[in-house]
Amino acid sequence: MFTLRQLRYLDALARHGHFGRAAEECSVSQPALSMQISELENELKAKLVERQQGATVLTEVGREVARRAADMLSAARDLADSARGGARPLSGPLHLGIIPTLAPYVLPRVLPELQRRYSDLRLELIESQTRTLLNELRRGALDVLLLALPLDTPEFETLPLFEDHFLLAVPADDPLPERARACTRDVAARRLILLEEGHCLRDQALAYCAQRNATNTGLGATSLATIMQMVASGYGVTLLPEVAIDAEVRDERIKLLRFAEPQPCRTVGLAWRSTSARKADCAALGRVIVETLRAAKPRRPASLRAAR
Repeated sequence: MFTLRQLRYLDALARHGHFGRAAEECSVSQPALSMQISELENELKAKLVERQQGATVLTEVGREVARRAADMLSAARDLADSARGGARPLSGPLHLGIIPTLAPYVLPRVLPELQRRYSDLRLELIESQTRTLLNELRRGALDVLLLALPLDTPEFETLPLFEDHFLLAVPADDPLPERARACTRDVAARRLILLEEGHCLRDQALAYCAQRNATNTGLGATSLATIMQMVASGYGVTLLPEVAIDAEVRDERIKLLRFAEPQPCRTVGLAWRSTSARKADCAALGRVIVETLRAAKPRRPASLRAAR
């Protein structure tokens, strides 16, 4: 009978398409991984892998077996979590995925409080874009995600935590008065600087602007920090999440303005597999995040205080 280890090796090989990289992920030698794949083929009496020069290709049967193997491995992880269900909440390892437009702003506040309340928790973090995190959650490599909602798939359960409003960041010498409420006409009249393709924050900003025909979009950047430097230097304007104010607005060459109602925003929340046995842990994590951020007193630039 085939083993979960063999399925894990096949899953890694399917994702990497390379014996060496799959073996590295599984912390085994390449010959050992190759031998286990061969034994799996013998057990199933089917050829799963075509070994080519410099590449590895799964056969049609191999792709189907790998797809089912990923589901079985995810179910096995959930089963192990369920067996540990009697443990204290938020204890032991918890694998958290978080998007880049939240990680630098939420984690420095939340991690110390998590450690204080749950000293037995061993948090493992992965920061990546939404699509990658969802794939890792789906295959069981992650337990829970902190990201922007909603999600368009029923295989995950979600828990909304807070609304994160967007603010218009403009150069300090921009003619817009500090007490003004910005509108999309103001965005349309200026170059809009956004994150590069793949970031959900870019899509959310474009959705708000396109809704009102404001599409004067400029360069794409890899981080909010880069964007804010471009704004400070007069290259354009951007939509900045409120959660990022403390970290990103430290330059007198930038001023912030709120938008007129209804203000654009994103819903930040948690997501986990519907089959997960760690729903109580996810709920406890959500409470810590909400309570910690609510207790924090973010610095408010004068332009923002005036626009409130």
